[in-house]
Amino acid sequence: MQIKTVGVVGAGQMGSGIAHVFALAGFDVLLNDISEDALAKAIALIDRNIERQVTRGKVSAEDKNSALSRIRTTTKLAELGPTDLIIEAATERETVKQAIFEDLLPHIQPHTILTSNTSSISITRLASRTDRPEKFMGFHFMNPVPVMQLVELIRGIATDEPTYKTLLGVVEKLGKTAASAEDFPAFIVNRILMPMINEAVYTLYEGVGSVKSIDESLKLGANHPMGPLELADFIGLDTCLAIMNVLHDGLADTKYRPCPLLTKYVEAGWLGRKTSRGFYDYRGEVPVPTR
Repeated sequence: MQIKTVGVVGAGQMGSGIAHVFALAGFDVLLNDISEDALAKAIALIDRNIERQVTRGKVSAEDKNSALSRIRTTTKLAELGPTDLIIEAATERETVKQAIFEDLLPHIQPHTILTSNTSSISITRLASRTDRPEKFMGFHFMNPVPVMQLVELIRGIATDEPTYKTLLGVVEKLGKTAASAEDFPAFIVNRILMPMINEAVYTLYEGVGSVKSIDESLKLGANHPMGPLELADFIGLDTCLAIMNVLHDGLADTKYRPCPLLTKYVEAGWLGRKTSRGFYDYRGEVPVPTR
């Protein structure tokens, strides 16, 4: 089937980025959130980010205006009903995601494809709570969405071939690259990335290195663009912990045990950049390591 209209649930960092790339690619987007304030901030952020692309010569001013005109907002989940494709990009908690899909079901069309931007939760399990497991997939964008080229496509056990092929075509239209992943905890990227970040936190916890020395070692010794602790702050330490818990619970292997120090930072509410403190303190002009 051809996708023309897209509903995005959640106007946070991921949801706004997803709305941004779909609108630029010519899709009509309806962005939903429970908060009018969050929707207003999302539109302002999309405006700034597309303007940055205009300044760099990647997008014309005309394309920017057209893209912004294709994005509408709503606080009513039911209004996403007529769209061809719905992408859930709410917080990384399974109960929240299940509630969203249950609320959507009475309003969507028979042809509507449901997807989740989850970074780790079972697609098969989420799909089983809907009336269309064959039309349900994981549609995992990387952060920041407008910059990162990869999209993980995750098939649940019941996902049919037409749904997969349709989303493959959508990714191509977005100008991104799809990586197909099987439905196992954390899929591909986070199955590899999160244990590395967790090991970096263990390295800090055990006193092997400081925040600065760990990040510099990976940047200069492994040619990573960001150190693992800096990256954890960027992702959000609560998200990192949630994914490690999914890996640990789903695979029952002690190598995925979340570092106690990561848990402690989350308990303190030091979640990284979004709270101005994590492994670095961002309240001054220059980030300062907190350990």
